[in-house]
This record gives sequence, structure tokens and C-alpha cells, in this order.
Amino acid sequence: MRFQKLQGFYLIYFLINVVMRKWFVILLLTVAVTLSISFSKETLRAIYSRPPSEWPKPFIDAGVQWTELGVLPASPVDLQNDSIKKVVELGKALFFDTRLSGSGKISCATCHKPELNWTDGLEKSLGHEGAVNKRNSPTIQNTWFYKRLFWDGRSGSLQDQAFAPFNSSSEMHSDMPDVIRKLRRLNGYKELFRKAFGSEEISPDNMAEAIATFERTIISNKTRFDKFLEGDKQSLSKSELKGLHLFRTKARCMNCHNGPIFTDNQFHNNGFHLFANSGSGDILDKGFYMVTHDEKDLGKFKTPSLRDVMNTGPWMHNGMMKSLEETITHYVKGADGNGGSDKLVQMLYLTSSEKADLLAFLKAISAPPVEFIKPVMPQ
Repeated sequence: MRFQKLQGFYLIYFLINVVMRKWFVILLLTVAVTLSISFSKETLRAIYSRPPSEWPKPFIDAGVQWTELGVLPASPVDLQNDSIKKVVELGKALFFDTRLSGSGKISCATCHKPELNWTDGLEKSLGHEGAVNKRNSPTIQNTWFYKRLFWDGRSGSLQDQAFAPFNSSSEMHSDMPDVIRKLRRLNGYKELFRKAFGSEEISPDNMAEAIATFERTIISNKTRFDKFLEGDKQSLSKSELKGLHLFRTKARCMNCHNGPIFTDNQFHNNGFHLFANSGSGDILDKGFYMVTHDEKDLGKFKTPSLRDVMNTGPWMHNGMMKSLEETITHYVKGADGNGGSDKLVQMLYLTSSEKADLLAFLKAISAPPVEFIKPVMPQ
């Protein structure tokens, strides 16, 4: 009997020991995690003050090609070259001239306003006689960087893209022969073409070259993130630094938004391909599929740059997102499981605080537009 009592005593002692050790281990782990988190917070500025090549590796899925974030690159257009400056001057005039549209009321700048970071601020762009198009007008800042143009990638060059709005019945509602006739009646344009190309002859090719060259000069303004990369290590707040780290890691943003322009130059289905212009009855927007006719490209759209993202809403190719908070929530939910979504769009587990930090970083990569003086129209 005494032996059994001793057994019971030792068993209780053993169990208490085990429980105490377990809680002690849990306590140690809790303290370690807390210290780790505090340590991470304390050193985050120091970590990201190193060259980007020494930053923590981003969370990138297998097979994804990516480029490290970087300082805003300069325009490839040499504005110190007088002959190129004359081409730019011509392109600028053509870009802002409403007389070249069918109604005489629309220009390229109708949908790409310099004061709105070269967007129009509308959910969907408005075309000829107020027609509502099925897509949002993207910014044309840093457009020289893109390999393909338009949300669906249907143009492979800026020169090709320059023709499209003139010939579109839902945009400028004109045609190139009519545009050329209008230009030839204006002596001011003859002079601009002569200065730019050495001849008063006005041709579609020279016109497209001038508009494309002008568009290549349109770049973003430097942001606080650029200043941080250039050495001002206090230009980002603690929240913005945490947002930078989340952007690169837990939030998985760099799978699509990487490099100095914050885009992979690729096409993805983010779960919104089923929504186009409900008012027109055209619900399904097939995106890049209309270019490739490959079923795997159904519903894919070009990855937009995130530079100046705070200033270029509404967001998404169809303008459905009215706030960046709403946009972040869409991705946190993994595109709500919409059929056909890219495998890179996965459910995230971000806390409210983390979402706020991520938003803070998006503000840090946004800046007001570069000051711009609109041209006087040639007569």
C-alpha cells in the first residue's frame, strides 16, 4: 500500500514536472519570439540601409523571374540633343490636339492628364460622344519600359500604340487619312514636321514616331523610396519600412511587382476577368487571350507599375476598385477564389496592422506628377 502511495506521489511529481517544463519551454519560446520580433523591428532600418543586393531574399515562387527593386530610371530620351527635342515638341503638340479627333473634342490627353499622373481619374475611360469604354485608362508614366502596350498587350511598340486611339470608333473616332489631311491644312504643323524630320511632308509613320518619342519622356517623379535608396535612410517611417519588408516577403507582392518600375512586364489573371462593361452587355473581358488566342491567357492583363499607385485610381483594368484598401483586401482574400485566377494570387494572412503598413509603403512609392507645361497648339 505504501509502495502504491509512493508510486502515485512520484507519478504526480513527474506529471507536474512535465507540465512545468512544458510551460517553461512555451514561456521561453514566447520570450524568444517576442525578442525576435522586437529585434527585427529594431534592426529593420539597418537591414534595409544596406545595398539592395544584401537585403533579405523576397518570397518568390518557383519559376518566377524577378528583378530587385531599385531607383527610378531616367527616360531613355536624350533631351540634350536638339534634333530629338524637336521631335518631342511635335509629339507633345499632337498628343494634346483635340482637332485630330472625329468630334474635335478629344485628344490623347483627354484620358491621360498630366495633372492626374497621366490618367483621367475615371473608372472607365470616356470616348467619342461620351461613350464608356470597358477599361480603365492606365497611366502612361514610364511607358517606355513596357514590352507591350494596352491592358491586353495588343501593341508591341509605342509607335503602334500611337495609331490605335485615332482609329478606334469608341475613342477618338477618326482615321489616319483624315488626321493627315487635317494636319496638312495647318502651316504650324508643317513647320514642326520640318524641324523634327527635315521635311514638311506629314506621314503617319513620322506622326507615330513623334508621339512615341514624346511619351518616352513622361516619367514618374522621385519618391521617398527613391530618396531612401539614394542614401537618405530617414526618408521612410517605421511603418513604411515594415511595409517594404511585407511587400517583399509575407504579402508576396514581388512575384508580380518587382524591379525599379514595380512590374514584371508580364500578364496575369487576378480574378477580375469576368468583369468588363456591364452597361454594354459585354461581361467577359478576355484580355491577353485576344492577342494570343491561347486558352491559358484567358483573362490575363498586363501587370501595371505600382509607382504613383496612390494617385492613379480607380484601380484594376476595369476600374472596379475605388480604394487601395479595397484592392489590398482583394489580394489578401486570394482573389476570392475566382475561377482561372493566376496561381500566384494566393490567400494571404495579413493582420490589420500589416495591411496598414503595406498601404504606408505604397504611399512611399508614390509622388505628385512632374510639373508640366501644356503646349500652344500650332495654327
